[in-house]
Amino acid sequence: MTPQERIQEIINLLEKYNYEYYVLDNPSVADSEYDRLMQELILLEKEHPDLASPLSPTQRVGGVVQDQFKKIVHQRSMLSLANAFNEDDLRDFDRKVKEIVGGDSITYMAEMKIDGLGMSLVYNKKLIYAATRGDGVEGEDVTANVITIKSIPSHIDLDGDFEVRGEVFMPKQSLKKLNEEKEKKGEQLFANARNAAAGSIRQLDSSIAASRGLDAYWYYFVNARDFHIRYHSEALNMVSKLGFKTNPERRICHGIDEVIQYIIEYTKKRPELGYDIDGVVIKVDDMSLYDKLGYTAKTPRWAIAYKFPPEEVVTKLLDIIYTVGRTGKITPNAVLEPVRVAGSTVQRATLHNEDFVREKNLMVGDYVVLRKAGDVIPEVVRVLEEKRDGSQKPYHMIDKCPVCGSPLVKIDAMHFCLNPLCDARQIESIIHFASRDAMDIEGLGEKVAEQFFNQGFFHKISEIYTLSDYREDIINLDGWKSKSIDNLLAAIEKSKSNSLEKVLFGLGIKEVGEKMAKTLAKKFLNIDNLMKATEEELLEISDIGPIVAHSIVTWFASELNIETINALKLHGLNFDYKGTITQAANSYFSGKTVVLTGTLSFIGRKEATELLENLGAKVTGSVSKATDAVIVGVDAGSKLEKAQTLGITILSEDEFKELIK
Repeated sequence: MTPQERIQEIINLLEKYNYEYYVLDNPSVADSEYDRLMQELILLEKEHPDLASPLSPTQRVGGVVQDQFKKIVHQRSMLSLANAFNEDDLRDFDRKVKEIVGGDSITYMAEMKIDGLGMSLVYNKKLIYAATRGDGVEGEDVTANVITIKSIPSHIDLDGDFEVRGEVFMPKQSLKKLNEEKEKKGEQLFANARNAAAGSIRQLDSSIAASRGLDAYWYYFVNARDFHIRYHSEALNMVSKLGFKTNPERRICHGIDEVIQYIIEYTKKRPELGYDIDGVVIKVDDMSLYDKLGYTAKTPRWAIAYKFPPEEVVTKLLDIIYTVGRTGKITPNAVLEPVRVAGSTVQRATLHNEDFVREKNLMVGDYVVLRKAGDVIPEVVRVLEEKRDGSQKPYHMIDKCPVCGSPLVKIDAMHFCLNPLCDARQIESIIHFASRDAMDIEGLGEKVAEQFFNQGFFHKISEIYTLSDYREDIINLDGWKSKSIDNLLAAIEKSKSNSLEKVLFGLGIKEVGEKMAKTLAKKFLNIDNLMKATEEELLEISDIGPIVAHSIVTWFASELNIETINALKLHGLNFDYKGTITQAANSYFSGKTVVLTGTLSFIGRKEATELLENLGAKVTGSVSKATDAVIVGVDAGSKLEKAQTLGITILSEDEFKELIK
């Protein structure tokens, strides 16, 4: 037997054992036999590196380190689902389906709505790529991370193209273990399994994803009808036979009454499941009806997602404490008796501002009703006044900064600390500057920023770039090793080359968000031009009003802020716009309001939007009388219909191509 034949033989065996263990939960060999074969494969691949494959079982432990994720345009759009929140919504959905296709009763498939990260896998015998949902048209290639999930096959026994979609998730036990490890290291815990799954899949180092205990369920065979499969239930059975993990809790329901009974049943069973769900998905089982039922602009008419109402619990308000944001905004926060809600333990909830606390009539010592907005953000819903026993303490808003002691100033409903050197403001500014949407310094999160600030390694944004001076001091801290600090220093060095809009957003100029930062960067091209801009010049830019213009000019008038920019320049940061500038003066789209609808075959939605903006267009999400043109791709929906009704110019994909030439 040649090395190549033996490698393939071992791969086939290991894939079989993975399927038995991780999908069927019924292993046929001992762990020692699996480990023996794995070690033999590792040795063979080391001796014959030309025979090693990125889809080999040896890659299940990760080890691929990427600079960034490349973009993938989905072969078919990954649409979201319309939501139902009660029985009336479900019956209305059923009524509309029956009106379109006819008949007294429709057969549905009811499935768990897994709370994770939507994913598409594309195969041609072997896995070609795994991509996140992204904006539905374009996602990110995360193949190196997804292949570390051992329940996912790297090869399938099926000829032709095959696409399956599902949800990558973190089981409850994996989240518990991960958070226990993070707690020991003093790191910030994951708030819920969905955040943990998304954060794990977006790691540039695949070994991190491999260590997180992720899993996946697959719920949609996208091109099933190419294989002459008529029913969704049959398609799922085939997906399962091909080696994919499908959710065993799914059920065929004959009519909407059975769907409602299924939902009632699983609302009660929800806490017992080994993974988080946030609802139930209902699909018409007969896929031959899908074309007739069709689509709206964003959702299919043959499926709907029933969303569970937010879980409400009662807990005690132990205290009200205050945090200081990077702009100096003071936020009251509830300190709560620890309580488990929607899958995680909650001890804090924002109370927004003084008016919110008074409107809720909150007193320290009250029993309050708590829930998670969207199953994510803890919020205090109401106070249980009937539980008061006289021990409660009335609420009084503070008048001095809890960190630096400076007097607070009330602006509209909010209180602010105006001391620019306040430690809390400095820490929050550093955290914001390093965040993903700003300078994207991986490894410099909230906990690390606070730790380094308290150690005296930096006290302001510009000092991030002197962190290498403290390398040996950092290595001596608990939880830090040479590799982790070197990775952080490399990320800091890499951030110096970011385009101007990243720096502008990172500087935290009031009223300048991510989109506005890009608008300013494109207009002024470098920081020096922007620093000289007057309010009048800024007001000439579309989308900039008096408040934004005044805020920008005021920020650049501050000596402290100019010192920050000059210090960052000395550290070698780029302050030029690196994007593409297209001459818009002679463009058809210059000055026009444009709407994109449907899927374009030659360009992603984000790229098309950026291209149009560079050509002087304003791209909006909805059609109105102010719209000048609608660009139409495949599966265009209600936006096209509205444009036709209003008599707005409609451009086909070919016409769009010609105009941008």
